[in-house]
Amino acid sequence: MARHRTDLRYGRHVPSEALLTWLRDSDPALRWQVERDLMGEPPEVWEETRARVATEGFGARLLALQDPDGQWAGGAFFPADFDPETGETGQPWTATTWTLNSLREWGLDPAVLRERRTAELIAENSRWEYENLPYWDGEVDCCINAWTVQNGLWLGAGISGIVDWFVEHRLPDGGWNCEWVEGSTRSSFHSTLNSLKGLLAYDAATGGTDATRAARRSGEEYLLHRGLFRRLSTGEPVAPWVDRFAYPFRWSYDVLNAAEYFREASLLDGRAPDPRMADAIELVRAARQPDGTWLQARRHPGRVWFEVDVPAGEPSKWLTLFGTRVLAWWDSRIP
Repeated sequence: MARHRTDLRYGRHVPSEALLTWLRDSDPALRWQVERDLMGEPPEVWEETRARVATEGFGARLLALQDPDGQWAGGAFFPADFDPETGETGQPWTATTWTLNSLREWGLDPAVLRERRTAELIAENSRWEYENLPYWDGEVDCCINAWTVQNGLWLGAGISGIVDWFVEHRLPDGGWNCEWVEGSTRSSFHSTLNSLKGLLAYDAATGGTDATRAARRSGEEYLLHRGLFRRLSTGEPVAPWVDRFAYPFRWSYDVLNAAEYFREASLLDGRAPDPRMADAIELVRAARQPDGTWLQARRHPGRVWFEVDVPAGEPSKWLTLFGTRVLAWWDSRIP
């Protein structure tokens, strides 16, 4: 694959034709985003590709696996047959929440699932493994509640109570931690990013409220004050995983995942990239290979319906999409 060419006016890297051809030769779930965000194709092109998510490839395969009761794998967060006592490796990724996350992130038209009455069937048949709580009411885990907000907005379910929950459960340092129920009073990078994604989806879909916008700004400040990856106490990286990029992101934090959130937030809010992200962006840039690709660092262990990206060590089309898109957004701040 050809190396990136450089725009000598700004020292920017522009995706080569070979890279774009490689990226476009992919599942519709990825291809429409390449066409829209990297190739600048007109809406009639990428929208036609996006519509094929329901009938081809990854999206069609997941749709075919839906249970008659509206769920996937018979469970809300875990498959119905999951037993942690068996020693199964990793978190299973096949249940309803994880499958809805994938279909939504891949751009499936929600009308496909609305025609199946998916939100209503889930409301009737799906309960959280935590205290058997109703699905669309959420539970006590920040990350789970954030995905439920996003999926509920997408499918037209009522999730306003969960949004209020986020405002009420923000921690004193500005973010969130899924371990708050165990007494934690310090925010988590993982939990804060996932919570922010839920609030961003709410603000994008509804315009938000003063309370949700304030909560989102607070969580963003928590991450930005730490440069997206540093300990506040020492300035050192919070953990080795900050620059180990893996797709699907699942629940885990890394600076590419965080930078993609801030890209989306800046587009919604009309704000320029925050300069406090500069060192994190350089971690993203440093991970880019000479041919313009990003490598898969690892696969999150656990049961899947099927693999949607390459094994560790190989060039990932998904990560290359995210990395290229983030750098294009960041570098566009140069006048």
